[in-house]
Amino acid sequence: MPIYKAPSRDVRFVINEMLKVDGYSHLPGFAEVSSDLVDTVVEECGKFAAEVLAPLNQSGDQEGCRRNADGTVTTPKGFKEAFAKYRESGWGTLSSPVEYGGQGMPHVLGFVVEEFVATANHAFGMYPGLTNGAVSAILAKASPELQAKYLAKMVSNEWLGTMNLTEPQCGTDLGQIRTRAVPQADGTYAITGTKIFISAGDHDLTENIIHLVLAKTPGAPDSTKGISLFIVPKVLVNDDGSLGERNALSCGAIEHKMGIHGNATCVMNYDGATGWMVGEENKGLAAMFIMMNAARLGVAIQGLAQAEVAYQNAVKYAQERRQGRALTGPAEPGEKADILFVHPDVRRMLMDAKAFTEGMRAFYLWGGLLVDLTHKAATAEERQAADEMISLLTPVLKGYGTDKGFDTCVNMQQVFGGHGYIEEWGMSQFVRDARIAMIYEGANGVQAMDLVGRKLALNGGRAVQAFFAEVDKECAAAKARPELAALAGQVEKANGELKAATMWFMQNAMANPNNIGAGAHHYMHIMGIVSLGLMWLRMGAVAADALAAGASDKAFYETKLTTARYYGERFTPDAGALRRKIEAGSEAVMALPVDAFATA
Repeated sequence: MPIYKAPSRDVRFVINEMLKVDGYSHLPGFAEVSSDLVDTVVEECGKFAAEVLAPLNQSGDQEGCRRNADGTVTTPKGFKEAFAKYRESGWGTLSSPVEYGGQGMPHVLGFVVEEFVATANHAFGMYPGLTNGAVSAILAKASPELQAKYLAKMVSNEWLGTMNLTEPQCGTDLGQIRTRAVPQADGTYAITGTKIFISAGDHDLTENIIHLVLAKTPGAPDSTKGISLFIVPKVLVNDDGSLGERNALSCGAIEHKMGIHGNATCVMNYDGATGWMVGEENKGLAAMFIMMNAARLGVAIQGLAQAEVAYQNAVKYAQERRQGRALTGPAEPGEKADILFVHPDVRRMLMDAKAFTEGMRAFYLWGGLLVDLTHKAATAEERQAADEMISLLTPVLKGYGTDKGFDTCVNMQQVFGGHGYIEEWGMSQFVRDARIAMIYEGANGVQAMDLVGRKLALNGGRAVQAFFAEVDKECAAAKARPELAALAGQVEKANGELKAATMWFMQNAMANPNNIGAGAHHYMHIMGIVSLGLMWLRMGAVAADALAAGASDKAFYETKLTTARYYGERFTPDAGALRRKIEAGSEAVMALPVDAFATA
């Protein structure tokens, strides 16, 4: 059976030492977030994930979900009991609003729970995973009556929530949706239509599921300007909060997927189901983006999560598997062969994984802190700066994080050789599960276009200029330190490539918009490389300070500095090649007629 152990030491390092969250104790929600509290949350959630969720991951993948004759769904063996423990432990309420029963802790801690749960059992984590986004949308847009009726039980995870966006004829292009919402005399709406790819669309973990459904009212514009959002519960809720009749909706089928078999990804049929409008008519897109942005950050964490568990298992295998001899001569002459760790190519793959997972963890946790500062920073200027920065970086976190997360899983599978292709070892599942993160909540090509087509130009490019300045500041400070000078120069050069690519877009996008589309993916990856470089500069500085102060955990900090050096040498050079791809433009990309792609 595959192994998993929560990377508690690394998480504590980032939160307590790099981000220094105890320095924000003057802000709402941070007052009780001491290093001791962080340690407790990290250790206890890590145990829960490793001991309760991880043992169900492979069996859940093998068993899958079952659709019953009445359109309800049964989850794999053990999931219902595990979810009851999850809810009773309060892991889903950590960063939820206090006024509805949440603990009100910072999102940066809530993100840690998301990582540990997703790493231990990706499919399980998807059941509660979308509820926070649904809660955020209801908080921001729904009437007080709807908030009072649904939020407390969603926050407590007594009920869970979903997002119902996609339909058979449209994915990202939501203007094409056909689901209809017909107003009724009592102020409700009759919702009719079919939604597909609905994660956790039905299950047996909770008594009720609160679906947030995009639909169009009669006469609405036939575009994204005609979309409205509706709360459509699986079971109708009486005025006193008790459950009433089953609503007119059901799971029509469970999608047959490449991975995440333990999650019920459903075709949902709405047959005149009763729904309540959230916010204003035809303004559903704005509410949807509240959910989507929260979900995209969650998916970024999933990209890291699968890379982390694949890495842990590859390390263990490389420590035990004996194949061949070291190029410099037998490392263990008394054995018939050396362990895989002696081979530089195996080391390359493992070091790539280590540099990515630790850098990505720091990146998403910084993103969590930015989310907190967006709402809780002391001044309006600080809140605006944090909001602009996390808005800029969200597509990078999701797009780059899941692209590289999948690549890491594939390389960790490669460490196993033929055994990696055999299901019993578990590496195939990590690859299959990681693949979806590049697709859902906006495919990564959409993330790249969001970054280049929308985020760069917002407010006259203020956010990206602030990002450039932040990187330049860190590089300048690190250059004065012998341990970090080389890395600082490498990250500074990569940042220069990012600036040059940005300028090229400014000079060439107006003449031919396809130049943006052809280069957006590469640009997103350059920004990902620079972002992780920024994280390694910060982590390297903390590690160097700790060593200078005589830290007892010397090996941990020395390993950080070595991994930072590896990142600078092996990741940052790619920025230049990607910039040259961008500057090649779109002519060759778009030159061939459609029929030239035919193979017969």
